[in-house]
Amino acid sequence: MFIARIKVHELRDKSKTELLSQLKELKAELSLLRVAKVTGGAPNKLSKIKVVRLSIAQVLTVISQKQKAALREAYKKKKFLPLDLRPKKTRAIRRRLTKHQ
Repeated sequence: MFIARIKVHELRDKSKTELLSQLKELKAELSLLRVAKVTGGAPNKLSKIKVVRLSIAQVLTVISQKQKAALREAYKKKKFLPLDLRPKKTRAIRRRLTKHQ
């Protein structure tokens, strides 16, 4: 069981399979903590719910960032770029662009 929060720089060094397994463990731990909450568990378990939820969010964020970086690398030399990989800019600037751009 986790006590301290996870360091993000440690998560970035892990592979995708390691991240997914850690995510599975964290979700299982969260479900156990929620059961303890319903059954009237100890206060230290209740305070761990927040830490575990934050850890799950950190793992999911790192996974999505890695996926997006891999997609950017895959589309680096291509002619067209998917909409979600294009620079967002501002609405006015996007309207100002021509169809060719």
